[in-house]
Amino acid sequence: MNSEEQEPDERRRKRVGPIEIRATRPSDAEGIAAIANLPGFRAGTLRLPFQSIEETQRWLDKHDPSATRLVAVLDGQIVGNAGMQRLAGRRIHSGNIGMGVHDDFTGCGIGSALMAALVDTADNWLAIKRLELTVYADNAPAIGLYEKFGFETEGCLRAFGFRNGEYVDALTMARLRF
Repeated sequence: MNSEEQEPDERRRKRVGPIEIRATRPSDAEGIAAIANLPGFRAGTLRLPFQSIEETQRWLDKHDPSATRLVAVLDGQIVGNAGMQRLAGRRIHSGNIGMGVHDDFTGCGIGSALMAALVDTADNWLAIKRLELTVYADNAPAIGLYEKFGFETEGCLRAFGFRNGEYVDALTMARLRF
C-alpha cells in the first residue's frame, strides 16, 4: 500500500515532508476553501459549513498590513493554513493566532511547522510580546500543540460557540515573552 492509499490514521503515525510554509497568494482561494470545508477542520473553528471559493477569495484579496497569512503546502496541495493578526493601539504588543490543518494530515507535523513560522515571525520580526488564541476545550491535539510552543491556559469561555447542535466551551491561551 503506498502513502496515497493509506488511511488517514496510518498516515498520522509518521511525519510527512518536506512541507513548504509560505505566504498566501490570491491563487490559494480554492485550496484554502477546500480544507476549510472539511468536517474536522471546520469543527475546530467558528466557520460555518459551505464556505465558497468566492468568499475565500475576498478574504485573500483584502490587504491587511498587520496580518501574517500562511499556508502549508505538501506535494503541491494546501494542507494547512494559519494567520496572525497584530493588534493595535495599547495592544500593539499582542498578536492573535488562528490555524487549521487538513483532516487527512493532522498529527503529521504540519501544525508544528505553521506554529513555528508564526512564533518566529512574532519573536524575531515583529517584537510581539504576547501571542494569544482561542481553542475549543475538547480539542486536545490542538491544546497539546499550543502547550508545546509555550502557550498557557488563561481562562475558559463557557458556551463560546455553537457546533453540531450544541454549545461548546473554549479556552483562552497565551504565550508571553519578555
